Amino acid sequence: MAADPSTNHGASWSSVGRLLTRPVEAIGGSVIGVVDHIGSVIMLGLEALHWLIRAFFVRKVRVGKVAIVSQIIRVGCRAIFIVMLVSSSVGLILSLQMAPPLENLDQKEMIPNIVGIAVVRELGPLIAAIVMTGFAGAAIAAEIGTMVVGEEVEALEAHALNPVRFLVIPRVLAAVLSMTGLSVFAVVVSIGASLLMSMLVLGIPYPLFMNNLLTQLKLVDFLTGVFKGAVFGLLIGLIACANGLKVTGGAAGVGFATTKTVVQCVLSIIIADLVFTAIFYAVGLV
Repeated sequence: MAADPSTNHGASWSSVGRLLTRPVEAIGGSVIGVVDHIGSVIMLGLEALHWLIRAFFVRKVRVGKVAIVSQIIRVGCRAIFIVMLVSSSVGLILSLQMAPPLENLDQKEMIPNIVGIAVVRELGPLIAAIVMTGFAGAAIAAEIGTMVVGEEVEALEAHALNPVRFLVIPRVLAAVLSMTGLSVFAVVVSIGASLLMSMLVLGIPYPLFMNNLLTQLKLVDFLTGVFKGAVFGLLIGLIACANGLKVTGGAAGVGFATTKTVVQCVLSIIIADLVFTAIFYAVGLV
């Protein structure tokens, strides 16, 4: 019996329709997934804020000072050497890269002006945040994810202990405080490396370097850099904790959450930096 041509024609159009809708479905699913993840991170931050406020006003509610200090040592103090190495390299690179074009313009003494602005406003917090993403972000996501896989989080909940209060808050606070300190440290190390390069290689005397640097920089530049560092630390802590708490699938899920945390932290840090820079430019702080 011969096949009905109209049936074949309808089947072909159905196949074409599926091919056309698949990209739309994939894009829509990705957008919904991103929005859902952002919402979960925000809700986690609000819940952590709720417990933090309660800890200030309710004496029985504690967040664990020992846990916060241990997390600061674990994710902040151990990152100092890497931050120092990267920051000093950036300071040396900036000085060497800017020397030839500025010397052609007979403005080589402007190196400290440019280095100061670039490092204090942008590169110091950004370098510290990227290093902290590898140290704090990956470690926090892997640690909490392992607790989820080992059912330790369920054990906390079974004992009426809130995981956000005992796991999330110490790590988020440690990330914020560590990032704030590391941002200042990165700025000092970068400027110090630029100073050494300018004095020993480029022939810029110490008094001229410091005079131009202090003339260019203002308190608002330092405060905006520190503020960015604190916000970057908050993003790293919340994203890492959110991904860790969502782990499924055993060891493979822990590895996937760790990788996803690093990518999301770097992306969110860059976007946040862009947003803050645009806002500061609009209000006249840059």
